[in-house]
Parts: sequence; C-alpha cells; structure tokens
Amino acid sequence: MPFIEVARYYEKIEATSGRLDMIDLLKKLFVETPPDILDRVVYLTLGSIAPAYEGVELGIGEKLLLRALSLATGISQDKLEKKYPELGDIGMLAEWAVKNKTAQSFFQEDLTVNKVYDSLINIAKIVGERAQDAKIRTLAGLFSDAKPLEARYIARIVTEKLRLGVRDMTILDALAEAFLKGRVYRDKLEKKYNIFPDIGRIAKIVAEKGMDGLEEIHVTLGIPIRPMLAQRLRSAEEIMDKIGPKVIAEFKYDGERMQVHIWPNGNVRIFSRRLEDITEPYPDVREFVARAVEGHEAVLDGETVAINPDTGEILPFQELMHRRRKYGVEEAMKAYPTVTYFFDVLYLDGKELLDEPLERRREILLDLLKENEKAKVVEYEVIDNNVSELERFFEQAVERGTEGLVVKDPKSQYQAGVRGWSWIKLKRSYISKMIEPVDLVVVGAFWGKGRRAGTYGALLMAAYVPEEDVFKTVCKMGSGFSDEELESLPKILEPYKIEHRHASVISNLEADVWFVPQKVAQVLGDEITLSPTHTCGWGKVKKDAGLAIRFPRFMGWRDDKGPQDATTEKEIIDMYKMQLTTLPDASEVSISEKR
Repeated sequence: MPFIEVARYYEKIEATSGRLDMIDLLKKLFVETPPDILDRVVYLTLGSIAPAYEGVELGIGEKLLLRALSLATGISQDKLEKKYPELGDIGMLAEWAVKNKTAQSFFQEDLTVNKVYDSLINIAKIVGERAQDAKIRTLAGLFSDAKPLEARYIARIVTEKLRLGVRDMTILDALAEAFLKGRVYRDKLEKKYNIFPDIGRIAKIVAEKGMDGLEEIHVTLGIPIRPMLAQRLRSAEEIMDKIGPKVIAEFKYDGERMQVHIWPNGNVRIFSRRLEDITEPYPDVREFVARAVEGHEAVLDGETVAINPDTGEILPFQELMHRRRKYGVEEAMKAYPTVTYFFDVLYLDGKELLDEPLERRREILLDLLKENEKAKVVEYEVIDNNVSELERFFEQAVERGTEGLVVKDPKSQYQAGVRGWSWIKLKRSYISKMIEPVDLVVVGAFWGKGRRAGTYGALLMAAYVPEEDVFKTVCKMGSGFSDEELESLPKILEPYKIEHRHASVISNLEADVWFVPQKVAQVLGDEITLSPTHTCGWGKVKKDAGLAIRFPRFMGWRDDKGPQDATTEKEIIDMYKMQLTTLPDASEVSISEKR
C-alpha cells in the first residue's frame, strides 16, 4: 500500500474538528488497507510502531531529525534550524525541506507502508557505539524517497508529535463500523481490547476474521490487562447503601498501581496503570514476588508503596517516583525500599479468573501468595451490614498512613478497563470540601500579559467523559506555577499543539492555543461552583449551567496518567453534590450559584 494514501487520510483527519467525521475517515482508511498490514497502519495512526507495553523507542530527537533531513535534502542544518521557528512545526519543516531539496536521488522509490514501518522498526533496534549515525542514515533514506506530504507525517511520527488526536477508543469505533457491521458491536470489541490492549493485533484479527476473530483473543502472559477502576463516595453510609450489606474493605495505599505477570521459571514483568513496562526499576519487587508465587504462572493486581527504611512508615507517592529511573537503580532501591500489597488475581495457571466473583478470587489469592516482607496481601476486612465497623476500619486505615479505603462488592467480577460502582473509594479528603486535588487534562491555553507576556497566562483544563470519549472544560488555571514552570509551559506543551479545537474537546471558551488532550496535571481548588461558561456537567445539575473549579491551583504534572485516567465529569458532579451538604446554610449556596 503506498504510504502517500495513508498520508492523505492523515491530512483530512488533521483538518476535521468533528469526531464522527474523524471516525468515518478512519473507517474508510481501514477498509482500503490490506488486512495483513492493518496493524501497521493502526500503530502509525496512533503515532507509534508498537503497543505501549512493549516499550519500543525510536530514540530520535529533533536535532537528529534535522541532521537526517539535511542529509536527505541537501539543505544545511543551519538553514533548517532558522526555518523551524518560522513554520513552528517539525512536520511542516520536513514537508518544506523535501519540497525545496537541492540533493537529487538517482534511486528514488515510492514509499510503501511496509517500507516506512520496517525502517522505523530498524531505527528502534539500532543500538551501540555508532547508533546515532546509523539511525540518521536510515531516516535520511526515508526522507530521500518521501513526497512532501509523506515527509510531514514521517517527521511527526518519529518525534512523537503526530497531533492527529486519534486515541484507542476512536480506533475501536472505526474498526466496529469497518469490520463488525456497526458500532452496535463496539462493546464486544472493547471488552476484548480491555484484556488484550494490542490494538494493532486486534485490528488485524477483525479485518481478517470479523466477529469469529474475537474468540481468539484471551488473557495472555506478558500482555497487560487494562485495570479495573473505582468510583468514589463521601461516607461509609452511602457506600453501604450502594453495594452493601456485605462488603470487602481494603486499605487504599498512596503508591503505584502494578499489574505483575509471573512465569513458573521465576521470570516477572511489571506493568503500570498506563500499561507501560516498568519492570527494570523494580528488581526488589521482581525478586520477592517470584519468591511468593514460586512455581506458578499468574497475573496479580496490586499497589507498591515506598517505605521509610528507618521507621517503616509509608512514604508519599512522590517519593516512590524516585524509583522510576533507568540508571542508579541499586542506589534508589536502597534509599526507597518498597512493599507490594496485592488485592487481586486475574489469571492463574492457564485459567482466566476475571469472571469469578471477588470473594472467590480473594480465596485463590490467599492460597496462592506465600507472603514475605516485601510481597503481601492487602490489609482488608469483610464487613456485614455495619456502617460503624466500616467507619472504624476507615479511621484505622487513615491512622496507618494510607489514603483511606477501597470498598468492594464481594460478588463483583473484574471489569477490565471499567470504572464502576462495584469498587468505591472512601478517602479522608472527601469528608470535607475540595481538599483533594483532581487530575485534569490540558486542552487549551491563553497568552499571558504583563509579567507573563511571552508565555501562557492560563491553561484551559478539562475533565474526561468516558461514556462519550470527550473532554469538557472545568476551569482556567493560572495559579500555583513557579516562575520556572511558567516559562517552561510553551516548551512542555509544544508537542501537543494543534491549529484548531480538537474534535473530542467540548468548550464554550475560545482558547488562544489548542492542544491534543494528552497532558495531565494535578489541580487543587477552593470549591466547585455552578458556571455559565464551562461545559463539565452542563445541564446535569442545573439547566443551562455547567460546573467550574473556583481558584484552581497547579500542583504538578501527572506523567503517570494518560488523558483517559483523568478525573471524570461524573466525579466532578459528585464532588459538587458532596460540597452542598457541608455548607452552613442556604445563603452560601445561592452565592455560589451566582458565581
């Protein structure tokens, strides 16, 4: 398949601001793609060459790309560097350079999808002393053969700045329409994707075999399952009313969610909540989990926390993040020792356990795990129709340095990739006003004035709506940044910058700059109020009004979370309703509503 055909579709997708139009374009692209290479087209459309959990990296930054572009086109690197700020986009620079190249190739060939994909795979595999030069030569070969439009998208894919804004869920919609006779089958497709999140492989299977192909997809060791997530409520009584009378209450640790895959030979791989392979930074977790599950193959779900080596106290999540490094792993392991608490088993010795009730999975976990000082079963209690007992256990969890509890329905199945009401968080900060930060996605920005001239004065932040796969605005955030953080905002957000509002962003405000919804920030505000402007919760609390976070402050980036892990619209609505019960009188409510 000529790569120029794919590039033309990318150009159309880039120009559209309607999500349904985007899905229709993707459907047409997928139908026109030969099934045996559809996986490659899907990866490239997502700006990658493999699923996230494989950790494949091209290792090409802008400097190396400019060298390759110079080699391919005959335009000096100095000239390219001067032209870049004028065009403001690495893809447009590559397109301009190829269009105006002075070097002539005597062996120019039309690019195919396979040629582009295989070249990128080869670039990723090149390692060693002369790796940079070899990568540059391979990339230059692509640019030598590329048409200007092809060069635009090759440059963006290579530098991870594709900017189409296509996400996995959009791909699933398009696949269902292309090969499963309509989006009515989208749920079945998503269920399989949730247990086998290699969307390229799934695309290839359904293109070749349709619905029958879905039956071939199962839980597989080494391929992470999308984690089940919890809703939140503010009181033990509400939780008992929701999922009682009998519940399993577990300590909620302030650590890193880990899905651990174990082989009978002791091999262990660890995946993050975002399905990234984080095995290397945690040799201690690997060692102690392998010892605890010796002789079995299993997939376990748990939380790893950092421990103060002197006191045994649980350290905050930010301290654990010192472990996420490529170098100095041994030193970090000594400075920030860990304990992993497991709360679920999803697969054991060839059998999928997701459809088993939680109480049965807990029995299997207790029988399987031979606890040691670094690998334990989560601390929990079974509570039967007793709100005061649940409150007591909550207080005990808080006193022990945890965030609170996760309360679960004993009969619940493991719903991969779903945030449902079978699991409910009860955290100490929900017992008041907006004390706990929320995780919001940057969708736009406004240029600053005065001291902030030349950088962004405020960011437009949005909550996620999983039912619609869209992002709805909830605040403009301009506080909480240090001077250095403010100065760095344009550079940090440059990879996500686009020319128009993204198709999945719903906003009544017109930002100065728009972004692909990707970067997640932790935000703390004073309270949540009714808003005549913001779209989050629009019409769901009051007619012709949405919800806004008042006095939002930047607390830090959440690079461990993707946009679909952000705080949801439903959670914002629930937090607003919780607030109302804490207000002293009705007059304060009316003041809040007028804002």
